[in-house]
Amino acid sequence: MQLTNKVFVVTGGGNGMGREVVLGLLARGARVAAVDLNEPGLAETAKLAGAASAQLTTHPLNVTDRHAVLALPDAVIHAHGQVDGVLNVAGIIQPFVKLTELDFDTIERVFNVNFWGVVNMTKAFLPALTARPEAAVLNVASMGGFLPVPGQAAYGASKAAVKLFTEALYAESLGTNLAVTIVFPGGVGTNITANSGVAMPKVAAAKPGKEYKTTSPADAGQQIIEGLEKGSFRVVIGSDAKFMDRFSRLSPRRATELIASKMKDLLG
Repeated sequence: MQLTNKVFVVTGGGNGMGREVVLGLLARGARVAAVDLNEPGLAETAKLAGAASAQLTTHPLNVTDRHAVLALPDAVIHAHGQVDGVLNVAGIIQPFVKLTELDFDTIERVFNVNFWGVVNMTKAFLPALTARPEAAVLNVASMGGFLPVPGQAAYGASKAAVKLFTEALYAESLGTNLAVTIVFPGGVGTNITANSGVAMPKVAAAKPGKEYKTTSPADAGQQIIEGLEKGSFRVVIGSDAKFMDRFSRLSPRRATELIASKMKDLLG
């Protein structure tokens, strides 16, 4: 998909990967409607865009608010004249606790943002997208969406739901103008814990040379945009996600046990 002069809606545009996707799309000559609950974060994204901010509109909005989301396509089309793609990047994690310690309200909050936010945005924009000569939906899941991570049961389940939802949309869209992409990031160096209202558990310091390596938000954003350009079916980000993607298909039980051993210290 050619990005120049196309209009893309990006959720999570106020920080992290979402911000990098917004800035990257603007740099490629696209116009962007950035969506985020964090209004100051959106303002910072616009500031970082510099002169390209003339091609940017910001939309403070909670993706779990279905009525607000359903009104968003008209607002974006009014501002930009069209919509060519929706990239659902926004997401939160849960506290690092076992399921026995996880309350129902937290589970519902995680699902409301991660899954229902994607559903709300996708359903709201599909009529406008299918009216375009070519269009795209790109949804960000997680390595935790294909591999169970102890202490993130609700998060992983919500991202697994995004995976199947997106893959079904891909199957339903074969032979049409709509390209559908699912993204599986591994560890990315964002502020997702703080943005989720979650404290990172204290663990013993890693041995020198054994620190967990994460992908930078800028690199992750670049790979997301490349997947959008190519109309990729799947985008797997990070050496950790790529390794576990292969391992979990070859030996699901061993892969699950490996992750469990790595997460042991976080769960106490």
